[in-house]
Amino acid sequence: QVRLVESGGGSVQAGGSLRLSCAVSGLTVGTGCVAWFRRVPGKEREWVARMNTAIGTTYYIDPVKGRFTVAQDNARNKVSLQMNSLKSEDDATYYCAARRDYVCATLASVWTYWGQGTQVSVTA
Repeated sequence: QVRLVESGGGSVQAGGSLRLSCAVSGLTVGTGCVAWFRRVPGKEREWVARMNTAIGTTYYIDPVKGRFTVAQDNARNKVSLQMNSLKSEDDATYYCAARRDYVCATLASVWTYWGQGTQVSVTA
């Protein structure tokens, strides 16, 4: 059984930083794809960062490039999202997602496994 558990969300002032973590079980980090998505109430879930964990290739949406970094920890079977210079538009619930294959797509519907989400609140 695959399980993804996010942690690290919270409230932070604009300009601050947070580091989200996704603990993975039932799936080996270092194979397949992982991603971070976020959702704001009333909007569709959007991808934020994606990673092919076999070769370490990463992709980011333009609004977070240079501010967010996705990383993998194969020894601990975890994935993280370091978020710096946070802005009000980053305020959302963040989800970790995973696939066993290497179709590291942008569409939420193609991802197989999901965490429960963690809230990130950015205050002025």
